[in-house]
Amino acid sequence: MTWGDLHTGAADCLEILTTAGHRAYPVGGCIRDLLLGRAPGDVDLCTSAHPERVMALFPRAVPTGLRHGTVTVPTETGNVEITTFRREEGYSDSRHPDGVSFDVGLREDLSRRDFTVNAMALSGDGEVMDPFGGREDLEKRIIRCVGVPDRRFSEDALRMLRGVRFASQLGFTLEGETAAAMDRNAFRVEKVSRERIKGEMEKTLLSPRPGMVGLMVEAGLLDHLYPFPRGLDYFGLEALPPVREDRWRGFCVLTGFPISALPVERKLRRGVERPEEAVIPTLALKPRDLMELGLEGPAISEAQRKLAFHVLECPGDNTTEKLRKMLEVGTG
Repeated sequence: MTWGDLHTGAADCLEILTTAGHRAYPVGGCIRDLLLGRAPGDVDLCTSAHPERVMALFPRAVPTGLRHGTVTVPTETGNVEITTFRREEGYSDSRHPDGVSFDVGLREDLSRRDFTVNAMALSGDGEVMDPFGGREDLEKRIIRCVGVPDRRFSEDALRMLRGVRFASQLGFTLEGETAAAMDRNAFRVEKVSRERIKGEMEKTLLSPRPGMVGLMVEAGLLDHLYPFPRGLDYFGLEALPPVREDRWRGFCVLTGFPISALPVERKLRRGVERPEEAVIPTLALKPRDLMELGLEGPAISEAQRKLAFHVLECPGDNTTEKLRKMLEVGTG
């Protein structure tokens, strides 16, 4: 495994940084994915170069988080996020550090990260820098906090939702102390923006194991949004197509959760609250067919909605013959 396994834009950034005399490493999720044999998506780099130096080396860089040492470099093969080695101090909002300092090395930088599987870096000679056992945890298929879980979650409450999401996407389980700390710190999620909560829930719902969203509920991570019932079986969500509207609707029907409690776009909200609207245009019986059956005006709309709800439950019944028979029975 080498830097050459990353996309060319990331490899070029590493070469520029190291040629300029700075230490630089790909870090986090891209290393995890390479070790799992998955193609890395986004590539994050960490470096000894201070943010101002990174900006000088990359004229097209965007200061996306300069205060915290992060800049984003657009390349032809994808954006590359470059962050200076840093120490974080204070988390008064349970989300962001109150201050950072850049007088640290790679190991201390890795020590501030959320989970061991995301706290690995790759040297230029192919050595995996893994001071917290992330590689072993990949083999065990567990999500475990770096250091003390309560501290990690008090620093950034979003990490609890991310932990469940990683487990759902990777097919892993939560390590015992990490899961227990989620229960103890669940109240902190109230400080996380609803946009970020929605994002983590949606990624979980669209994962191969959407039922893991139940862990968020059972741990109390979503209690401030809605009084969720406990003990429900969420694993039936796996039978639904991995489509946003379908998975969200399944979750909302199961729990009674109002999708409007989250900031969702109008299309998704209507897809959840009015699912029949998306089915009506696909019905085998068109409005002209309904007119030929003697329906008119509001009766046509009512029939379409009735048929659409039926097709939602029984997709195989969306044929002219079956829908005609259903209407005949209903009006007979």
